[in-house]
Amino acid sequence: MAEDGPLPSGIDVHVPNAARMYNYFLGGKDNFPVDREAAEFVLAVAPEARELAIQNRSFLRRAVRHLAEDAGIRQFVDIGTGLPTQGNVHEVAGEIDPGTRVAYVDNDPVVLAHARALLSNATNTITIPGDLREPESIFDTPELLSLIDFAEPVAVLLVAVLHFLPDSAKPAEVVARLRDTLPPGSYVVLSHVTAEDRVTPARQGAAVYERASSSVTLRERAEICGFFEGFELVDPGVVRLDEWRPDLDASLANRGLDLPTWFLCGAGRVP
Repeated sequence: MAEDGPLPSGIDVHVPNAARMYNYFLGGKDNFPVDREAAEFVLAVAPEARELAIQNRSFLRRAVRHLAEDAGIRQFVDIGTGLPTQGNVHEVAGEIDPGTRVAYVDNDPVVLAHARALLSNATNTITIPGDLREPESIFDTPELLSLIDFAEPVAVLLVAVLHFLPDSAKPAEVVARLRDTLPPGSYVVLSHVTAEDRVTPARQGAAVYERASSSVTLRERAEICGFFEGFELVDPGVVRLDEWRPDLDASLANRGLDLPTWFLCGAGRVP
């Protein structure tokens, strides 16, 4: 991101942005000094955050690969997609079937501007604005409906996004409404921050986001498992990032050792 170039409307370079901070954790360049400063505050109290961000991205790739290869899913809707990086959904799924269709959805102007620019040449792929809190409005978007056929199963990805919804937004109800909109045989994939151990640094790291574009809500395992109510859980259930089908990613070898349980993840099938 050129810091001296024109910026799309709605981008504030003076407030840390959660998507740009995540990009920094992943080693990306699409961030500003204010994002790097906030991310370094997180790393100062929770140095494991960078490795967990990398693991979270790896979980996304493994989930997409499993659903495309083993479950035959050919349609993906990635809500809260974040900034494009290596191993994007359309790239991973496209390795299984180049005809796979992918819709990226976000309400962040930073993400939308970059995704549209970087993915402009990708086939069977669109980027549209949308807010997870209103899933019905996302699924009614004409541009989405021109690509995604809801008469067939769809995989919806909510990777590292639900923790940006406060309790007042009723995230469990949001997921339930989303589930009830999807056709049978569809899937929802999610990951969420928690604080099962090393609680103090986890809370300190989350507190940094209070002055960023989106605050973070840490939730207990029971709450995260509750998001899958009404779904058929995909084996191995709700687990740590490094425990979800690690055999699909050889790069995970030994990477989870000594890391705290600050993320839980899983996938569920609509019966």
